Amino acid sequence: MPIIKLTEKAVAKMKAPDPSGNQATYWDTGLRGFGVRVSGATNDKSFIVQRAIAGKTRRITVGACNVLTLAEARVRAQGYLGDFARGVDPKSRKAAGATLRQALEEQQVYRTAIEGHLSAWLDQPLSNITRDAVEARHRAIADEVEARHVADGNRLAALWTKRAEAAAAKGCMDAAANHRAQGAAALKRKLWRGHAAANTAMKSLQTVWNHVAERNEELGASPVRLRRMWYPSQPRERMVRSDEMPAFYKAVMELNNAVGRAYITLLLFTGLRRGEAASLQWSAVDLQARVIRIPAANTKSNRKLDLPMTDVVHDMLVARRAIGNTGDFVFFAGGKSGHIMETKWLFDSIAKASGVRISAHDLRRTYLTIAESCDISPIALRALVNHSLGKDAMSGYIQMSAERLREPAQRVADKLKELCSAEAPSGENVTRLQA
Repeated sequence: MPIIKLTEKAVAKMKAPDPSGNQATYWDTGLRGFGVRVSGATNDKSFIVQRAIAGKTRRITVGACNVLTLAEARVRAQGYLGDFARGVDPKSRKAAGATLRQALEEQQVYRTAIEGHLSAWLDQPLSNITRDAVEARHRAIADEVEARHVADGNRLAALWTKRAEAAAAKGCMDAAANHRAQGAAALKRKLWRGHAAANTAMKSLQTVWNHVAERNEELGASPVRLRRMWYPSQPRERMVRSDEMPAFYKAVMELNNAVGRAYITLLLFTGLRRGEAASLQWSAVDLQARVIRIPAANTKSNRKLDLPMTDVVHDMLVARRAIGNTGDFVFFAGGKSGHIMETKWLFDSIAKASGVRISAHDLRRTYLTIAESCDISPIALRALVNHSLGKDAMSGYIQMSAERLREPAQRVADKLKELCSAEAPSGENVTRLQA
């Protein structure tokens, strides 16, 4: 196994999957027992420590290389190696003592569901989370989410009723009828239940738990054993309808927050997942080639995505770049992550202005629906949103490059612009859409 001086640059150059197809380990010359494990099958790279104790070789995963810096990993590794030196097996106590927050560090894709609904458990040891607590919290999440939908529905219905009355008083009967229709739609939305949110939170907890338990048998089985208690799930159908698009887009462009405007524009015109868009780094943006290159480690599917920029996305990114001082992230924010995280308030503002209440994931559904209507090949459509191209033998041979996807991507963007009633600009040095 290679022994090298581990540096940030050296770790970044390690190819994953390893070209050999086998797992590879690179040991550090400076800290004995500390290294980087590179998968032979996936894009995963992890910091590890390994030592012998009581006649057995123990290997501990310190953390994923895309989550921890090398300096952070060294500090953690020194702690584990200190345990080994004292004759203490850190692996035997790691699982029982690990908190949910620590377990979540390597499972970024589940962060939203867990932090949103299980925040009270984040600093509890995993071993303290019981089956009874899981069942009680599962029911409570559904009730809490439903209560929020009821309150939002009533509030929006009252707002549209007030607008309808004002329009009728001015003799604008068509506008009054439209406002009343919006109010009725808001009341129907209050019937949405929190079943999906409750199921998602607990399935996320189960996945994170199992991820830890696979490496630490001492942790035991997951307390998520709901069996018949899972709420029945139905595919969600919420999206921005074609007739709602002008009002929705107008509300987006009138947001007071420039980062929020740009972020939602990217979601609408690419179908990117919420986290993929929010954590987009400038290092992934190639303005000259007009391609967004998202590494596999930053995608839910664990597949890299080379997405061609349409005119709308390119103009928005040029405008964001011109601002300067945005740090590493396109959608920078002052929090610990460095990028935009909580976006519910943006969608609340849009709903208040337009009557269209959706989520970030609903924009992905909107994009896919519009894209399908543009007569794009199913394989190109799946590639645009980074879905698997299929499991049959032929799909394994097909490689969809950014250039192959550029024309269909622009076709979808043109259709969206048409639905948004977004007019092309006139004159020089004018961006097509606000950012």
